[in-house]
Amino acid sequence: MDVSLTFLKAILDSITDQISVIDRHGNIVFINQSWIDFSTTNKHPPINWQTVNYLTICDQSAQKGDTFATQAAKGIRKVIHGKSENFYLEYPCHSPTQKRWFMMRVTPLASCERSYFVISHHDITKRKIAEETVLDLSKLDGLTKLPNYRNFSQFLTQEWKRCTRLQAPITLAMIDIDYFKCINDTYGHLKGDEYLFKIAQHLKRMVRRPSDLCARYGGEEFALILSNTPLEPSIAMIEKFLTKIRTLAMPNPHSPVMPIITLSVGLVTLYPQPKTSEKELIQKADELLYKAKNSGRNQLVYHQESQK
Repeated sequence: MDVSLTFLKAILDSITDQISVIDRHGNIVFINQSWIDFSTTNKHPPINWQTVNYLTICDQSAQKGDTFATQAAKGIRKVIHGKSENFYLEYPCHSPTQKRWFMMRVTPLASCERSYFVISHHDITKRKIAEETVLDLSKLDGLTKLPNYRNFSQFLTQEWKRCTRLQAPITLAMIDIDYFKCINDTYGHLKGDEYLFKIAQHLKRMVRRPSDLCARYGGEEFALILSNTPLEPSIAMIEKFLTKIRTLAMPNPHSPVMPIITLSVGLVTLYPQPKTSEKELIQKADELLYKAKNSGRNQLVYHQESQK
């Protein structure tokens, strides 16, 4: 390591941002203490970082469909080859229990005898959460207070890409209220709105992770996204939800199924592939929902495609 880089080590170790220093080839030559602490806190296995090539890691993630990794690799190379003075990128880095965002900054370390480049990762979670809070107000359904279709669509695209990168399963449930028109015809639209709100609140209680989302898909139809979740626990969750709604015994006296509110559900689990899209997931869940309705309603129909 150059004397000038060794001298900077104490300074870099005192910075709270996660920092790595790479050479012109992308090889990591130094990481600061914050980087090590972050890895330890997130229970990453011990790694000899000086044997890791930063650009290779980015390229491998990009090949799995990670668009942020693609942007990072291009930006870093531009700085290395002198085509840009610096590079900035905001990206999500959610854990299983909380949402997190970071700002990546890439700059040359010009004071060294050799060419090095500093890559820092600054936590911008508080700012992003504040921005999301404002933005979410435009993404909520006015009646049910659940995310609306626009929010659902954007979230599903995001999680589809993430599960593609992780080679993880993603599950979607399409939920429809059986013979909802009978409610409006019997009691009026205010009672129908009351039922929609009540069902929405019980559905909302099922979502406990940042990677999951329940939404009002349209009319009397709801959607539930369970990211990085296989079929079996999803079935158990949905069956518990269906039982809960029946237990509420919300009257629907003219329903051909039962004189109370019942639900039909289409549930599908897929392992996203780089050349596929989330539209396939929606289509299959829709098909299963209609199968449930055509088979007598008040039931769950599900399917899972095996990992390729």
